[in-house]
Amino acid sequence: MKLNEEVFGSFALYSSIVLVKMLLMALWTARARFASKAFSNPEDAARYSGGKPRTDERVERVRRAHLNDMENILPFACLGLLYCFTDASPVVAVWHFRVFLAARLQHTVAYLNGMMRVGFIIGLVATLSIAVQNIIYFKDYF
Repeated sequence: MKLNEEVFGSFALYSSIVLVKMLLMALWTARARFASKAFSNPEDAARYSGGKPRTDERVERVRRAHLNDMENILPFACLGLLYCFTDASPVVAVWHFRVFLAARLQHTVAYLNGMMRVGFIIGLVATLSIAVQNIIYFKDYF
Protein backbone atom coordinates (compact mmCIF):
# COMPACT_ATOMS: atom_id res chain seq x y z
CA MET A 1 0.00 0.00 0.00
CA LYS A 2 1.43 3.34 -1.00
CA LEU A 3 0.15 6.81 -1.72
CA ASN A 4 -1.19 7.27 -5.22
CA GLU A 5 0.28 10.74 -5.79
CA GLU A 6 -1.86 11.58 -8.82
CA VAL A 7 -5.07 10.69 -6.97
CA PHE A 8 -3.82 12.55 -3.89
CA GLY A 9 -3.14 15.71 -5.91
CA SER A 10 -6.71 15.72 -7.21
CA PHE A 11 -8.07 14.91 -3.77
CA ALA A 12 -6.06 17.73 -2.19
CA LEU A 13 -7.52 20.22 -4.67
CA TYR A 14 -11.17 19.15 -4.51
CA SER A 15 -11.25 18.49 -0.77
CA SER A 16 -9.66 21.89 -0.13
CA ILE A 17 -12.35 23.56 -2.21
CA VAL A 18 -15.25 21.86 -0.38
CA LEU A 19 -13.61 22.43 3.02
CA VAL A 20 -13.21 26.15 2.27
CA LYS A 21 -16.85 26.20 1.13
CA MET A 22 -17.81 24.65 4.47
CA LEU A 23 -15.80 27.29 6.36
CA LEU A 24 -17.44 30.06 4.34
CA MET A 25 -20.85 28.73 5.38
CA ALA A 26 -19.92 29.60 8.98
CA LEU A 27 -19.26 33.19 7.89
CA TRP A 28 -22.50 33.21 5.94
CA THR A 29 -24.36 32.06 9.06
CA ALA A 30 -22.79 34.90 11.07
CA ARG A 31 -23.70 37.39 8.35
CA ALA A 32 -27.31 36.17 8.40
CA ARG A 33 -27.40 36.48 12.19
CA PHE A 34 -26.19 40.08 12.12
CA ALA A 35 -28.51 41.00 9.26
CA SER A 36 -31.57 39.67 11.09
CA LYS A 37 -30.29 40.39 14.61
CA ALA A 38 -31.20 36.80 15.51
CA PHE A 39 -28.69 35.44 18.00
CA SER A 40 -29.00 32.08 19.71
CA ASN A 41 -27.13 32.76 22.93
CA PRO A 42 -27.94 35.42 25.53
CA GLU A 43 -24.59 37.24 25.51
CA ASP A 44 -24.60 37.78 21.73
CA ALA A 45 -28.26 38.81 21.75
CA ALA A 46 -27.63 41.32 24.53
CA ARG A 47 -24.49 42.70 22.91
CA TYR A 48 -25.54 42.91 19.27
CA SER A 49 -29.31 43.24 19.27
CA GLY A 50 -30.08 44.55 22.75
CA GLY A 51 -32.61 41.79 23.28
CA LYS A 52 -33.17 38.17 24.10
CA PRO A 53 -32.05 35.19 22.05
CA ARG A 54 -34.33 34.48 19.11
CA THR A 55 -34.38 32.49 15.91
CA ASP A 56 -34.97 33.57 12.35
CA GLU A 57 -35.89 31.20 9.51
CA ARG A 58 -33.28 32.71 7.16
CA VAL A 59 -30.54 32.17 9.74
CA GLU A 60 -31.76 28.65 10.47
CA ARG A 61 -31.75 27.78 6.76
CA VAL A 62 -28.12 28.86 6.37
CA ARG A 63 -27.19 27.13 9.65
CA ARG A 64 -28.82 23.87 8.50
CA ALA A 65 -26.99 24.07 5.16
CA HIS A 66 -23.73 24.49 7.08
CA LEU A 67 -24.58 21.55 9.34
CA ASN A 68 -25.39 19.45 6.28
CA ASP A 69 -21.97 20.37 4.85
CA MET A 70 -20.27 19.17 8.03
CA GLU A 71 -22.25 15.92 7.95
CA ASN A 72 -21.23 15.21 4.35
CA ILE A 73 -17.89 16.91 3.68
CA LEU A 74 -16.06 15.48 6.69
CA PRO A 75 -16.84 11.82 5.77
CA PHE A 76 -15.90 12.59 2.16
CA ALA A 77 -12.57 14.06 3.32
CA CYS A 78 -11.76 11.06 5.53
CA LEU A 79 -12.81 8.45 2.99
CA GLY A 80 -11.19 10.35 0.13
CA LEU A 81 -7.87 10.42 1.95
CA LEU A 82 -8.00 6.64 2.40
CA TYR A 83 -8.94 6.33 -1.28
CA CYS A 84 -5.58 7.91 -2.12
CA PHE A 85 -3.89 4.77 -0.75
CA THR A 86 -5.78 2.39 -3.04
CA ASP A 87 -4.96 1.50 -6.61
CA ALA A 88 -7.76 3.75 -7.85
CA SER A 89 -7.62 4.98 -11.40
CA PRO A 90 -6.76 8.70 -11.37
CA VAL A 91 -9.50 9.35 -13.94
CA VAL A 92 -12.14 7.56 -11.88
CA ALA A 93 -10.95 9.26 -8.70
CA VAL A 94 -11.00 12.76 -10.15
CA TRP A 95 -14.56 12.21 -11.41
CA HIS A 96 -15.65 11.10 -7.94
CA PHE A 97 -14.12 14.27 -6.51
CA ARG A 98 -15.61 16.53 -9.21
CA VAL A 99 -19.07 15.00 -8.83
CA PHE A 100 -18.93 15.46 -5.07
CA LEU A 101 -17.88 19.12 -5.40
CA ALA A 102 -20.61 19.86 -7.96
CA ALA A 103 -23.19 18.06 -5.83
CA ARG A 104 -22.30 20.05 -2.70
CA LEU A 105 -22.45 23.33 -4.60
CA GLN A 106 -25.82 22.40 -6.10
CA HIS A 107 -27.12 21.32 -2.71
CA THR A 108 -26.15 24.59 -1.06
CA VAL A 109 -27.64 26.80 -3.76
CA ALA A 110 -30.82 24.75 -3.86
CA TYR A 111 -31.14 24.52 -0.07
CA LEU A 112 -30.70 28.24 0.46
CA ASN A 113 -33.31 28.96 -2.20
CA GLY A 114 -35.85 26.38 -1.02
CA MET A 115 -35.53 24.25 -4.15
CA MET A 116 -35.21 20.50 -4.68
CA ARG A 117 -31.85 19.22 -3.49
CA VAL A 118 -30.73 16.30 -5.65
CA GLY A 119 -27.15 17.33 -4.87
CA PHE A 120 -27.41 15.67 -1.48
CA ILE A 121 -28.13 12.24 -3.01
CA ILE A 122 -25.53 12.63 -5.75
CA GLY A 123 -22.84 13.62 -3.24
CA LEU A 124 -23.84 10.78 -0.95
CA VAL A 125 -23.59 8.27 -3.81
CA ALA A 126 -20.10 9.57 -4.73
CA THR A 127 -18.96 9.23 -1.11
CA LEU A 128 -20.51 5.77 -0.72
CA SER A 129 -18.82 4.67 -3.95
CA ILE A 130 -15.46 5.76 -2.54
CA ALA A 131 -16.26 3.96 0.75
CA VAL A 132 -17.17 0.70 -1.01
CA GLN A 133 -14.00 0.82 -3.11
CA ASN A 134 -11.96 1.43 0.06
CA ILE A 135 -13.60 -1.53 1.81
CA ILE A 136 -12.94 -3.80 -1.15
CA TYR A 137 -9.32 -2.66 -1.39
CA PHE A 138 -8.58 -2.90 2.34
CA LYS A 139 -10.63 -6.08 3.07
CA ASP A 140 -7.50 -8.21 3.49
CA TYR A 141 -6.51 -6.13 6.53
CA PHE A 142 -9.59 -7.37 8.42
